[in-house]
Amino acid sequence: MNFTKMHGCGNDYIFINCIDQNVPDRSELSKRVSDRHFGIGSDGLICICPSEIADFKMDMYNADGSNAQICGNGIRCLGKFVREKGLCNKDVIDIETRAGVKRLWLNIEDGKVNTVRVSMGSPNFKASDVPVVSDQEEFTDVPLEVAGNKWIVSAVSVGNPHAVTFVQNVDWLDLHEIGPEFENHPLFPERVNTEFIQIIDENTIKMRVWERGSGETLACGSGSCAAVAVAAHTGRTADRVKVLLLGGELLIEWNRDENIIYMTGPAEHVFDGTFIL
Repeated sequence: MNFTKMHGCGNDYIFINCIDQNVPDRSELSKRVSDRHFGIGSDGLICICPSEIADFKMDMYNADGSNAQICGNGIRCLGKFVREKGLCNKDVIDIETRAGVKRLWLNIEDGKVNTVRVSMGSPNFKASDVPVVSDQEEFTDVPLEVAGNKWIVSAVSVGNPHAVTFVQNVDWLDLHEIGPEFENHPLFPERVNTEFIQIIDENTIKMRVWERGSGETLACGSGSCAAVAVAAHTGRTADRVKVLLLGGELLIEWNRDENIIYMTGPAEHVFDGTFIL
């Protein structure tokens, strides 16, 4: 099986061209290739497939083999993959995901995709849609006890479920202890991605993230969108925010007129290889 390893801000995935290759049991394969000691090492697996409603289809799996609806860093890399591997020659492409069709604008420099802008869709604050178990219409700035501490938490869906909480200093957090408690909290029946946010100023935030099925990652595109949506929705920041992550920076813009969140960031090729099934 031929594969390509790519990353967006350090959030790395194994990409497989499933247009030309048949890959059985993708869930189990994701667990194998993602293992950083006995596999290739990644935060998950992304299969590039044909689509009847878009240019390509993104079939994504977390490191634990579970399905994921959308990955912001992964979809930018997918755009770079299909353009630079010669699967398309467009600068604007549509990708089918489990969270709907997303449009990508590729920034080409010297024949290579440098950055990608993605239309990530509309933030959904309705508690039952996230989903979060609550009798409130919106689960916004709600006190929640997790791992022995009280947190002020907001829930939002940007195609997948997110819990966002604001802290004084993200560097002080022991995410390996706290993260699993958030991910598997009974209020989130589908588990949840959790973003821990430190406000720098109205146009800048610093973020660490615990992703369901993968643990702490160096970046999360959909999580950055969720964080900015909550921060802007609650008046903590403006609608255009730079997100500082362990692996790099993303620019997130919430266009209120369209009610669409746009994400812009890098996509990097790491290496190509062959994996024996």
